[in-house]
Amino acid sequence: MLGDVERSDARAVFGTRAWLLVVATIAGAVALFALAFGTIRPAPPERVTMVTGEDGGAYRHFAERYREALRAQGIELVLLASSGSVENLRRIKTDGTIDLALIQGGIANEPESSDLVQLGSMFPEPFWIFHHGADVEGRLDTLAGRRIAIGPPGSGTQLMALQILGASGIPIDSGRLLSVSGRRASEMLLADEVDAATFVAAVQAPAVKALLADPASRLYGLELVYAYKARFHHLDVLEIPAGTFDLVDLRPARTLHLLGTSAVLVARRDLHPAVISLLLQIGREIHGDADLFQARGEYPSVRDGGLPLSAQARRFYDSGPPFLQRYLPFWLAVMVDRLLVALLPTLALLIPLLRVAPPIYAWRMRARIYRWYGELKFLEAQIRSRPASEHDALLARLNEIEDAANRAKVPLAYAHELYTLREHVALVRREALSVP
Repeated sequence: MLGDVERSDARAVFGTRAWLLVVATIAGAVALFALAFGTIRPAPPERVTMVTGEDGGAYRHFAERYREALRAQGIELVLLASSGSVENLRRIKTDGTIDLALIQGGIANEPESSDLVQLGSMFPEPFWIFHHGADVEGRLDTLAGRRIAIGPPGSGTQLMALQILGASGIPIDSGRLLSVSGRRASEMLLADEVDAATFVAAVQAPAVKALLADPASRLYGLELVYAYKARFHHLDVLEIPAGTFDLVDLRPARTLHLLGTSAVLVARRDLHPAVISLLLQIGREIHGDADLFQARGEYPSVRDGGLPLSAQARRFYDSGPPFLQRYLPFWLAVMVDRLLVALLPTLALLIPLLRVAPPIYAWRMRARIYRWYGELKFLEAQIRSRPASEHDALLARLNEIEDAANRAKVPLAYAHELYTLREHVALVRREALSVP
């Protein structure tokens, strides 16, 4: 048996080599995990940029609510003002620093877009026509020759106003159509500087709310509303029952029909999936309540086919928020998700490595012993082929091999193979000494 000192040395050698193997394996796993953690699923951005609309408009109103909600989750939402939907679409397509935009449904028509995706329709946008006079539902050609505010250039309001007015036989190149902002249009109508003002905006838009609250401002309903819908397929028919805004004074005095669309939230295709899920959760909180033109839970939804739906948004609509985001704060859910994603490929490579490591270690330990067998076989052949007078040098080499085996340090698990080597050395020595 090995002595106490030899056993201690053997355990030290085994412990050192085992620890080296463990440390090397752990270091490789950590390096692989760090690489996967940083590249396979990067962290969501801390800053997102969104182009909205003019100050005082519905897009700006809702975007500010998104900004507050995102701030609570550690993400800064930078808001950029614009004239409206048309400009928003142009800017998000051409400016790589813009991540999000609200646009009017029907503006974009790129179902195979490679750079933009939609997250869904967020809220309804009626096409309002306010004027001074009685509530009326009639044909728009009665407004021919009137001064009409149609929204600023680059806005969805102006685009739709020109489409609807042009289809109604009103010359769109007339100097009576005024390109002014929503807030300015509201002020001009209240001051009788225009005869009518058009808006494509949610009912929460400040300019719309101001006119709805003004007893002198009345709505113009469309008599041929379904004919317009048949011509412009992206539009919806909306109904406002009599007395909706005031049951005492009966405003409106009769049931009116409006055209409408919905506001679509557009994102760059490379926007982080976790941010998309978070935006849609916030969207449900902001836009999910019942309103004048929607039932509870009706928005956000998929209504517009002008841009492809984000894959992450589709999963959200099909099965709700990601599992972790349902129960954990956003930052913690993202961290755990990244850890799991990085851990899976690491384990996939680490488990085979751990299975291969023990055989490699065993081979390495045995190799330290088996390397002497080749020379031992050579010496045995020399002893059998040479005369006894030449055996002294061969015996001296056998003694060197035996001495090296005696000094070899191997783990206790492989000590029996070392003893077997020493027995084989003794066997060859006896054969050499027995030759006459």
